[in-house]
Amino acid sequence: MSFETLLLIALAGLGGPLLALSGRRFIPVVIGEIAAGVVIGRTGFGAIDPNEATTSFLAMVGFAMLMLTVGMHLPLRDPRLIASLREGARLAFAVAVLAVPAGFAAAAIAGTHHAAIYALVLASGSAAVLLPSLQEAGTASADALAVMAQVTVADVATIVAVPIVLAPSRASHAILGGVLVVGTALVLLLAARRLRGNDRISRVRELSKRRRWALDLRLSLIALFLLAWIAQESGTSVLIAGFGAGVTVALIGGPKRLSTQMRGIAEGFFVPLYFVVLGAQLDLRGLVKAPSIIALAVALTALNVVIHLAVTRLSRRPLSTGLAASAQLGVPAAVASLGLAEHVISAPVATAVVAAAGVSLGVCTLGVERVIRSEQAAPQAAVS
Repeated sequence: MSFETLLLIALAGLGGPLLALSGRRFIPVVIGEIAAGVVIGRTGFGAIDPNEATTSFLAMVGFAMLMLTVGMHLPLRDPRLIASLREGARLAFAVAVLAVPAGFAAAAIAGTHHAAIYALVLASGSAAVLLPSLQEAGTASADALAVMAQVTVADVATIVAVPIVLAPSRASHAILGGVLVVGTALVLLLAARRLRGNDRISRVRELSKRRRWALDLRLSLIALFLLAWIAQESGTSVLIAGFGAGVTVALIGGPKRLSTQMRGIAEGFFVPLYFVVLGAQLDLRGLVKAPSIIALAVALTALNVVIHLAVTRLSRRPLSTGLAASAQLGVPAAVASLGLAEHVISAPVATAVVAAAGVSLGVCTLGVERVIRSEQAAPQAAVS
């Protein structure tokens, strides 16, 4: 790793905002970041080596911080969402049930033996994408809250399952490591809550705010790196560590400046770096040369939409909420990066998984727009 490589990755990271600004419709920045990585990586000019040790490690840090932001986005302190968790869990379970035969169908179409991985991807959601969009729009209908709860449950369950599904032979190590990470996160949570009301701690935090020491941010990063170290040493994924740290921060309910600071360091550098390096790992040439892999990408895209719309129809909810719930990001990214690192899946398969996830973000955007439009139209219909 050199400053030249770091500069190139940082410049490639601007591909996300530039692509998002290029059109009138909403385009998630992750699409541009992955696309820029494809251009400078193994598919394109080969300007960076995504497997170089320092580059790979920085990308792992970015992955952990991505999972941290996913956990932080979960509105675990929102009483309205908590009240909707039963319905959300029911919807997420129904999607998971349908994802199992769909995973076998996708494996048959691609001619691969990754049915469990495809089922996991199809059962996943993306709270990091959906929740901020609905919260920013101020949606408060029962249907919107149910889909928020559904995606939250799906996100948590599938993220925890990723290390086990990718390496079933090491499931016991993954479970033990996960238990250690979760246990440490609980200890940190209890300690933080116990110390939060302490007058001396409050004075130190206030001093940190006035003098801009960013102590909350520093302590959050220490917690993240501690959990990541435990995960690495115990044989599980830093995915669990990042997500556990994010959930801990969400449950503590840190100050707004912590969220702003964390978003700056994560989404300003480390997360774009992760997606650029992920794009550099993908092999679009292999995707084009293998019709079965193209069919896999199409199948994962179509099955994802069909499953979520079917569950929505069966539960007699607006189809727009099914489109909104189809967003996938964290789990497909984890499957691609961890699967490649562990040599569980090939680069073309990883490309197909990421490509299908990219399309799902566009489908989610369409669903969110329709959810917002229907909520805005409801009061007008009531008046007329």
